[in-house]
Amino acid sequence: MAPPNQHTNGITALHLPTKLVPHTTPLDIAAEFSHHDPAFARLNNGSFGCCPSTIISAQKKWQLKFLENPDYFYFNTLQPSILRSRHLIKSLINADDVEEISIVDNVTTGAAIVLSDTTWSFFTGHFNQGDAVLILQKAYGAIKNSVTAYVSRAGGHVIEVPLPFPLTSNEQIIAEFNKALETGKSNGRQKIKLAVIDHVTSIPSVVIPVKELVKICRDAGVEQIFIDGAHGVGCVDVDVKDIGADFYASSLYKWFFCPPAAAFLHCKKTNNNNNNALKLHHPIVSHEYGNGLAAESGWIGTRDYSAQCVIPEVYEFMMSKFEGGIDGIRRRNHEKVVEMAEMLAEEWGTTLGAPPEMFASMVMVGLPPCLGISSDADAWNLFEHLRNCFGILAPVYYRAAMEEDVVPIMITGYVRISHQVYNTFDDYCRLKDAINKLVNDGFTYEATKHLPIINS
Repeated sequence: MAPPNQHTNGITALHLPTKLVPHTTPLDIAAEFSHHDPAFARLNNGSFGCCPSTIISAQKKWQLKFLENPDYFYFNTLQPSILRSRHLIKSLINADDVEEISIVDNVTTGAAIVLSDTTWSFFTGHFNQGDAVLILQKAYGAIKNSVTAYVSRAGGHVIEVPLPFPLTSNEQIIAEFNKALETGKSNGRQKIKLAVIDHVTSIPSVVIPVKELVKICRDAGVEQIFIDGAHGVGCVDVDVKDIGADFYASSLYKWFFCPPAAAFLHCKKTNNNNNNALKLHHPIVSHEYGNGLAAESGWIGTRDYSAQCVIPEVYEFMMSKFEGGIDGIRRRNHEKVVEMAEMLAEEWGTTLGAPPEMFASMVMVGLPPCLGISSDADAWNLFEHLRNCFGILAPVYYRAAMEEDVVPIMITGYVRISHQVYNTFDDYCRLKDAINKLVNDGFTYEATKHLPIINS
């Protein structure tokens, strides 16, 4: 294993050998994603990811293996195949032991596994009523709901950390975390037991300095740290030993080309060599209950496990089809999405929501103020209008005015654009032209309530 590389918000080289191959041609890429609906410009890979035709075919072979002989597949094929996938994930993220890796459906499942243990800690008295969980205010909605469901109902307190936006540096994020930790200390009866930190926030999307925040939390006595890496593997460099959190969950269908649903939960071994995964349980209880989280997650009843078994084929696809493999894809996605974002901002006379180095494969681009986005509902209406009337898939974010604003903000709307290997320059031109048309037509969000849907 190569020594850890220097981190720049996670955009660094993967610690695996990369096989350099001739650059895959645009025609090759178009063929791999020919199943995409050509009527839409998919600028939201961050939402649902994508799966190449090669991997879809490989998955079908795994599905057929089960259907041909379910008994043989279950008793002879499934567990060795899942173990093979776990070994690959271990190497991808620089984990110490394959027993630290459990494959789950998605990051929300991983969070549920950790948070249900948090709930149990309240019930058993390990945590006290009023002890707190720290979470970003802009954390993914499903994770915030999970914290409410598992922690608040058990008597825990939730401290939300504001995420300044737009941003100019990581120091702003670090400062807000320090403030939140001090808030937790101000109540002598309250201790922050768990911190839930995004590696890359969904919307507004920025790369969070997780390594620095983990250290801050450790220094403040936070007992456990969970990293939500939904936009992790394939989007940023993930080195779990370097990050140092207790738990790291990442999806593999957003930026790693896996079919849904495949993700993993890494549970770090403690200093006394105890494995966190041994005390955790999958929320679906089946025959492997009590045999460790990896075993429990490897069989949760009769279902389709093909997305978990095909992970090695996905990795081989990336390494054989693209120069630099996963690292090359990630680097080019970052470079291209920043280039396209800067083109759009220049065209619209706006700015990006943060410096380029604070983005990964998604960038927040300011929208023209004249669109009059003044609420979350406005942002949603514009998102739907772009989708339904222009065939453009790109989430829109409303940035509300805040008390700490020194001067009134001009840009209240941002569009989140993604880049994945299938995207072309024309995709971004469609977005550019659509916004320009809305501006030239004197469009405001109010109009979305009255315009008909155009099926294209």
